[in-house]
Amino acid sequence: MSNAAASIDVANYPGVHLPLYMDNHATTQMDPRVLEAMMPYFTGKFGNAASRNHAFGWEAEQAVEQAREQIAKLIGATSKEIIFTSGATESNNLAIKGIAEMYRERGNHIITQVSEHKAILDPCKRLEKNGFRVTYLPVKADGLIDIEDLKRAMDDKTILVSIMFANNEIGVIQPIEEIGKLCHERGVIFHTDAVQAVGKIPVDVQAMNIDVLSLSGHKIYGPKGVGALYVRRRNPRVQINAQIDGGGHERGMRSGTLNVPGIVGLGKACEISGQEMAEESARLTALRDRLKNKLESSLDYVHINGTMEHHLPGNLNMSFVYVEGESLLMGINDIAVSSGSACTSATLEPSYVLKALGLGDDVAHSSIRFGLGRFNTQAEVDYVADKVIDVVLKLRELSPLYEMVKEGIDLSKIEWAAH
Repeated sequence: MSNAAASIDVANYPGVHLPLYMDNHATTQMDPRVLEAMMPYFTGKFGNAASRNHAFGWEAEQAVEQAREQIAKLIGATSKEIIFTSGATESNNLAIKGIAEMYRERGNHIITQVSEHKAILDPCKRLEKNGFRVTYLPVKADGLIDIEDLKRAMDDKTILVSIMFANNEIGVIQPIEEIGKLCHERGVIFHTDAVQAVGKIPVDVQAMNIDVLSLSGHKIYGPKGVGALYVRRRNPRVQINAQIDGGGHERGMRSGTLNVPGIVGLGKACEISGQEMAEESARLTALRDRLKNKLESSLDYVHINGTMEHHLPGNLNMSFVYVEGESLLMGINDIAVSSGSACTSATLEPSYVLKALGLGDDVAHSSIRFGLGRFNTQAEVDYVADKVIDVVLKLRELSPLYEMVKEGIDLSKIEWAAH
């Protein structure tokens, strides 16, 4: 593959430096403005936000309350509805386990979907061991759930529905407002893992009937290790059983000394996202479409995963059929992207999200997730497109399957000889 790497010269792309980052759904680079807001709270303003009897504590508490307001403003909540956590995985665990325990007398049924993040699926599996029933809704070929499936799944023991706002792999945005409305009509609590949506697209917990929402700092150009959980206080008031005890911090829902610099950073990241969302969304959509169009115009047998109608601005998940995904990744190893394959022990498993769309193993294995973000440029998009096209063409030259398809042979009719 070394000759493939040599044929696209980065010197021809002004301002592009390798390695190049295009995996912004995994994590984002911190915005320098966020770091600037955080810096004072590491040294001079180092007080514990729970220290109520001196200026150092008051100063820290004031910074935390300002961050609460910045986060609440971004999602249409009030500051008293924001609970700080160590990140979205903790927020999801607190929401799902905390609601299940609190409302157990009312019912034991939870509904989610097969394409959720593991931070939802694994807590649900844990609850199943503890006597809860969990329904995992399928998704259609476009990645969306069917609202009729959700209606049919609900019964008088359903206490919680958890459906992610936007998928981390395929960027598909679920009909959140409709789901929330249905839950409210049935008296069921609605939680959404909104990690990929908050700060990228408009999110309004009131208008969208969301009761509980998880978000994370490092997906919106803030620090890692800090997140928040929105918990509705009225119509209906949602109560959650604490999962971490000690000290009664965060309205008794999440004990532990607050990470003040991280919280300040999360607040600032939310403020910036709110101010710049419309412009950034338009720019990222244009970059994504440029990448998509370049790839589609130069390559055949490429397949977009997930509907493009309801889609995150910076996400593009594409299958390059008749190409082995790992070889493709090796060929573009100076570009940080995700393959959608999770390495489980020694075997490479195709992404369960792509399998849920009905893709075969071979197509799922040939998929790449491009995650465009705030700091990506048009020159970077052009370099990535040209590099991917170059490597895919070279790999297909080596593929007997691709050759047969080009000759019009129907692969499904072939009887392969057993070894």
